[in-house]
Amino acid sequence: MSDALRRLVPEDQQALVRSPALYADALAHGHEHHAARAAHTESALIVEGYRPGCIGDIASLHARFYAKHAGFGVYFERKVASELAAFAQTLPASGKALWLVMEGERTLGSLAIDGDRKKRVAHLRWFIIGDALRGSGVGRELMARAMAFVDAHYDETYLWTFKSLNAARHLYKSFGFELAEEAEGEQWGTTVIEQRFTRRSKSS
Repeated sequence: MSDALRRLVPEDQQALVRSPALYADALAHGHEHHAARAAHTESALIVEGYRPGCIGDIASLHARFYAKHAGFGVYFERKVASELAAFAQTLPASGKALWLVMEGERTLGSLAIDGDRKKRVAHLRWFIIGDALRGSGVGRELMARAMAFVDAHYDETYLWTFKSLNAARHLYKSFGFELAEEAEGEQWGTTVIEQRFTRRSKSS
C-alpha cells in the first residue's frame, strides 16, 4: 500500500484520504434524514376537515414544491390559496372531503375530493406531501382513504397534473388512474404539458 500511495501525485493522495471521510459523512447525513422522517411519521396524524392554518400551510407546501420542480410562482400560490379557501368554506358538505396530515398544529400534507353529486364525477385536488414525510407511505394512505370515499359516492374521478412528475404518476396509476388527455397549457401560470388522469369507481 505504501508503495502504491507513493506512486500517486500529492493531489490524488489527498483525494484518496478525503474519500472515506466524505463517504462516512454522507452515511451519517442519510441516517439523520431517515431518523427525522421516522420521527415525523410517528407523530403525524391524518384528520378530516378544515383546521385553522391549514390553507396557508397547504399553499406553502405547493408553492415550494412546484417552484422547485416546475418554476411556478406567485400566480400559482395565489390560485391554490384562493381556490382552497373557497372550497374549505363549503365544508362540511355532501360529496366533498378534505384530509390533512397534521403534526401538532402544522399541516404537512393534504388531499381533497371536490365532487358533483348530480354528475357523479369527483375532482381530486391539492394532493401534496411535505419533504419531511415524502416516501413514508402517508401519501398512499391519503389516496386509499380518498379512493374509498369516491367509490362510495361517485362513478368517476379525475385529476390534473403535468408531465415529468413520475413518482406521483406511478402512485396515481397504482390506484387505477389512467392518462386521458395531454396537451400544452397554462392553467397554473407557466406553460407545461398538462395531463388529465381519470379513474372509474369500483362500484360503477
